[in-house]
Amino acid sequence: MTVGEIKEALNATVVHMSVPEHSEILCACATDLMSEVLYYTRNNSVLITGLTKQQAIRTAHIADIRVVVFTRGKEPDAQTLELSKEKGITLLITPYSMFTACGILYEKGLRCCPE
Repeated sequence: MTVGEIKEALNATVVHMSVPEHSEILCACATDLMSEVLYYTRNNSVLITGLTKQQAIRTAHIADIRVVVFTRGKEPDAQTLELSKEKGITLLITPYSMFTACGILYEKGLRCCPE
């Protein structure tokens, strides 16, 4: 699934786009616990989270995640946005809950990062 397809499926607003929309995303990780992100993710994955603070961006950077989707319409503060630009991480905002966003992406063929 591409970044553009994720954006469209989740009716997401682009906050910052660092990767091309045609970039392939292989799997997803949905959590607010950043320790799980480090354990479960792999390259070319998307992080779906309700955590809109810098911690989510720092963790995504360490885990080599290039796309973060914030749920429930939550918007990042200015420092988080600036950090995402600095680290080259695309930020999207979906109006959906984490549960609904995951269901939509699962239905479209995107699967969980290997456990």
